[in-house]
This record gives sequence, structure tokens and C-alpha cells, in this order.
Amino acid sequence: MTEPALLSISMLAVFALALGGGWILTKRSEKKQGVLMLIAAAVLLANILIWAWP
Repeated sequence: MTEPALLSISMLAVFALALGGGWILTKRSEKKQGVLMLIAAAVLLANILIWAWP
């Protein structure tokens, strides 16, 4: 795969993790899992920013 495709798929994963983590924190009682999903989204976003840095 090319780099732009990988960055796009990674951004979709960031959105999915962030939305899922937020939903779990607000609607369910599994706070630890929600927080871990948000942390994973933040780490993946940081990786994307590093890859895309000119």
C-alpha cells in the first residue's frame, strides 16, 4: 500500500477509537476500556502526525 492510503486508514481508526471510547465512557460502566481506547486513539494520532511531518 502507499503512504496516503495507510494514513487514511489510520485516521479512520483514530475516529473509530475516539467515538467508541467516548461512547463506552458515557453509556457503559467499563471506564477502563473507554479510557484505554481514547489513549490508543491519541497514540495513533501522534504516529500519524509524525509520519505526515514534511
